[in-house]
Amino acid sequence: MKSMTGYGRGSADGDTFSVSVDLKTVNNRFLDVHLRLSGELAALEPVIKRQISSRLSRGRVDVTVNLEKTGQTAYELNRPLIAGYVNALREMQEEFAVGGELDINVLARLPGALQPSREGLNEDVVAGIERALAEGLDELERMRAQEGETLRTEMAGRLDKIEALVPIIEGAADGLVDAYRLRLQKRIGELLDRSGQLVEIDPARLAQEVAYLSDRSDVSEEMVRLRSHLSQFRDALDSAGETGKMLDFLLQELNREANTTLSKSTDLSIKEAALGIKAEVEKIREQVQNVE
Repeated sequence: MKSMTGYGRGSADGDTFSVSVDLKTVNNRFLDVHLRLSGELAALEPVIKRQISSRLSRGRVDVTVNLEKTGQTAYELNRPLIAGYVNALREMQEEFAVGGELDINVLARLPGALQPSREGLNEDVVAGIERALAEGLDELERMRAQEGETLRTEMAGRLDKIEALVPIIEGAADGLVDAYRLRLQKRIGELLDRSGQLVEIDPARLAQEVAYLSDRSDVSEEMVRLRSHLSQFRDALDSAGETGKMLDFLLQELNREANTTLSKSTDLSIKEAALGIKAEVEKIREQVQNVE
């Protein structure tokens, strides 16, 4: 199990460059990669995203790549930009009869007029960026694995608390038939005393009513399913794969069984135990939101 929260950093050096990659991840339903690249690295965006997606499946990933040239850097002219600027200045002179000469210093300061040569992104630089990214991903995954183990321990403890509540519900449910019979007899007796009538209670009819009430409040099926979901949840916790979506689904099922138990029973101990299960499920849900 891995958390979706983590940080990793990698670096690589070459004869003419030095590169560093920083990665930060937080929880997200899907893989969402955000890159911060200089203009000369824009062409590498698909390569970087592909390398990340081969290692991560969920989470928002913020990636910053810093490339520093340690050798002599060649520049190339952005000819269309400069030509457009010069033509616009000449039109201004002609239209408004403005004097003056073009200054190369002005042109040199024009944003984007001079750009690092694209030839600077040779195979060595690209390979260096890939090495730095791989190193950063290794560190990121180690941290996510450590965070995931912490989450697994926390959730396993919550599951223990839920499992301890299940026998309480089952024990209380076993005595519901007798409790319903006594309650119904008492209620009928009170009503007869008020009316002053002497009516003999039909045992068969009483048993039928008790059976009906007992059937409506039977939670044995809910407890069987709840135990099954708990077992599946533990298996998922120990799985090395991507378990976040599975755990989220199982939490919905656990919550559903607890809600059904609450709606079926009027017994105080059952209701308190079911509410306890719901409380633990919500606490686990907070942790599952961060599981890959």
